[in-house]
Amino acid sequence: MVEKSRRAMVNKDTASPAELDQKIAAMRKGGKILGNLLRDLRDYVKPGMTGKEIDAWVRAEIVKRGATVAYDDLEEEFPGAICISVNDELVHGAPKDEPLEEGDKVSFDLVIGYGGYYTDSAFTMIVGSKGSPAVKKMIEITESSLWEGIAEVKPGAHIGDIGSAVEKVLKKGYLGVIENYVGHGIDKKMHTAPEVPNYGKKGHGYKLVEGDTIAIEPMSCLGKPANYVDKDDNWSVKMKDGSIGCHCEHTVLVTKDGYEVLTLAD
Repeated sequence: MVEKSRRAMVNKDTASPAELDQKIAAMRKGGKILGNLLRDLRDYVKPGMTGKEIDAWVRAEIVKRGATVAYDDLEEEFPGAICISVNDELVHGAPKDEPLEEGDKVSFDLVIGYGGYYTDSAFTMIVGSKGSPAVKKMIEITESSLWEGIAEVKPGAHIGDIGSAVEKVLKKGYLGVIENYVGHGIDKKMHTAPEVPNYGKKGHGYKLVEGDTIAIEPMSCLGKPANYVDKDDNWSVKMKDGSIGCHCEHTVLVTKDGYEVLTLAD
């Protein structure tokens, strides 16, 4: 995800038909690797593990599965291979030495490289078998908002159609809607135009075309949406009121007739 108005978006390049075919093939393969890795990560995480232990496992798995660690390509050095955001951390969480506890909320956000292209996905879970019912409901609603946003994707649809669908679900669920971090285009660069906010008006914004690839990533919270970057690591984004944050994401291809979710597991 990118912070709206702070990180410049890279302009989209016009690809030839051959380049577009290459892009789609690489992103399909990379997306499948990513989806399967995150599925396995969900099963791997247990109470008592530290963020750094999980990060080391993810790094090894990325390489083992034939992909590359995308966060190593950032101009600003990120201290890990995956973002791990715990409890009041919303996004960009730097892996830490503190062990995860039963009932903790944790969000995992991962970008990998494959064949010269990137794919991006995220999910939020509760560690162990116990957890707050409110947090469980927040995760359920946020995941639902992601799929409602994805359902709007097709050639000719506007970015505002996606944001409006996401926002409607989150507000109906009485969740805070994060506005200063947004989704984005993705291909040879991790972050390209267009921005994909989690709010908007139908019929407004960039109009999607066949072959576009975008990362749709609803972010919500149980309290007020105001947030800040933790000065201790200069990465982790935390909720100002100490409430719990949530983040879900898929990379989506605009097809001739609609969409294809590239980052689903087998």
